Amino acid sequence: MSPSPDTPLPRLLDAGETALVAEFGDQVDPAINDHVLALDAAVTARALPGVRESVPTYRSLMIHYDPLVIDRATLAAEVTALAQAAPAQGRRGALWTIPCCYDAEFGEDIADIAAATGLTPDEVVALHSGARYRLYMYGFAPGFCYLGGLPEAFAKVSRRLKPRPPHPPNVVMMAGGLASIATVSMPTGWFLVGRTPERMFSLTRTPTVLLDVGDELMFEPIDRATFDALEARAAAGEVVARREPQP
Repeated sequence: MSPSPDTPLPRLLDAGETALVAEFGDQVDPAINDHVLALDAAVTARALPGVRESVPTYRSLMIHYDPLVIDRATLAAEVTALAQAAPAQGRRGALWTIPCCYDAEFGEDIADIAAATGLTPDEVVALHSGARYRLYMYGFAPGFCYLGGLPEAFAKVSRRLKPRPPHPPNVVMMAGGLASIATVSMPTGWFLVGRTPERMFSLTRTPTVLLDVGDELMFEPIDRATFDALEARAAAGEVVARREPQP
């Protein structure tokens, strides 16, 4: 396949002696992420001896390799050729509806978000649940998903100056222009908006992570009684989120 004139060549960076990073940009942008995912698919399909794993992020692909099997120069040439021959196409993954309870017990920081943005708490919930998000990457902790698409009204919500105490698992958060779902209890500098009964990560399920990178999702507000009912079903192993293919 000949190179597309619209296909940017990635900047290649070393991450130690056993990883190569192909960087396509410096922003959280769907078009940049499409190039990352296209290269990830091409690297996987190429199955080069010595390539152990490829890890996509918002704007780059990290390729882990064994330098005793494939040297850096050979890998770099292969990656450049694959990037040229694999033009990105708009990723249309599944669309998920994720139930989310915004009650005060779970959305502990909604009042602070409202104060920072000039919105009412109800407007915070309406804006957050009315947006459509893209899952750009997993990182930091098992199943911790980073979501783009947070409404511009929340741009002033930055990270906390000091981390808050550990939160429960499966909380829905925002900070720094991004949204996220944290799968395990941990301290955080993000602001808590709500909690989902869904298990985005589970070692007892195949696949262990529920959504694919590039999938889109929306949050569906639910009351506490519905949360408790769905929580019991999710704890028993049922997937309570809804998945729809996109054309």
